[in-house]
Amino acid sequence: MTSAGSTFADLYAAVGQHYARQVQFLDSGKFEEYAATFTEDGEFQHTPGMPPARTTAGIVAELHAFHERFADDPVQRRHWFNMIDLSPREDGSFDAVFYALVLTVRPGVKEPAVGPSCLVRDVLVIDDGVVRNRSRRVEHDQHMPR
Repeated sequence: MTSAGSTFADLYAAVGQHYARQVQFLDSGKFEEYAATFTEDGEFQHTPGMPPARTTAGIVAELHAFHERFADDPVQRRHWFNMIDLSPREDGSFDAVFYALVLTVRPGVKEPAVGPSCLVRDVLVIDDGVVRNRSRRVEHDQHMPR
C-alpha cells in the first residue's frame, strides 16, 4: 500500500473497504471487531463533551456503555460514511475527513430517523497492508459553532 508501485486509487479503495467493515461491525453490535480496526493505543471520540475512549479495550467498553440506552428499544442503526478526503501526513499516516449520517430504524416504522449528521476526522495507519485507525474524532453538526 505504501510502496512506490502503489497508487492513490489503491489507497482509496483500501480505506473504503476499511470503513465498510467498520460500520458493519458497529451496526451489528460486534464491538470487539470494531475496536480491532483501531491500533492498540487508538483513540475514539464520538460523543460531544465526553473524553475519547483509549485503547481497543477502552473502545469496546465505551461502545457497550453507549449502546445500553438501546437495550429496551429494538432499533437498527446504520452508519453511512461518504465524501472521504485523504491527505498524507509526514509520518506516513493519513488524515481522512468525511461525512457521516446515522439512520435509526424501528420495527414497524417505514421511515428511518436521520441523525446525527457528523464530520469525522480520522488518522489512519497502514501496517502490513492493513488499514487501522490511530484516532477518530466525531464532530456532530448540531454542536458546531455557527
